[in-house]
Amino acid sequence: MIYLTLFITFFQIGLFGFGGGYGMLSLIQREVVIHHHWMSSAEFTNIVAVSQMTPGPIGINSATYCGYTAAHNAGLGDAMAVLGSVVATFALVLPSFVLMILISRMFMKYKDSITIQYVFMGLRPAVVGLLAAATLMLLSADNFSTPDNPWYFYVSIAIFIASFIGTFWVKVNPIKMMLMAAFAGLLLLW
Repeated sequence: MIYLTLFITFFQIGLFGFGGGYGMLSLIQREVVIHHHWMSSAEFTNIVAVSQMTPGPIGINSATYCGYTAAHNAGLGDAMAVLGSVVATFALVLPSFVLMILISRMFMKYKDSITIQYVFMGLRPAVVGLLAAATLMLLSADNFSTPDNPWYFYVSIAIFIASFIGTFWVKVNPIKMMLMAAFAGLLLLW
């Protein structure tokens, strides 16, 4: 039963998730945390962090991890949880795959149409709204509350500031910055 629910949920997210993976994050969080209660907000935040660090699109990575976590939290074993990740990933990708096949031929024919131009003009603000919603969903007490040990909080703030300055003004490669931040976190929190 959970596989069918996973398929329907992620199929709908894939069908209406305009704006790429970051635009899908708010839809995914609403469905898996608020609607279905498959995981906590803290677990979802961890999934987003891991999805950003692993290769591939964040939406697909998030669907994979959410499918696994949902099946695992439902009491299924590891092998069945892997099947949950496969179902969620397949369901998320299927609408885009089908729509791209259907639309690609028509788009080339009608790309200069004024109606198509108006459709894209209407989609732009929706994409910005989805990206803003994803950002606001991650601004929760789980992510920004003061932990029991204030040292962890201050180290996290220092690493955040150093990472922001390093990538924004000093122009350090983001991959190098992630590795340096991970190393600094290990050293300072150990």
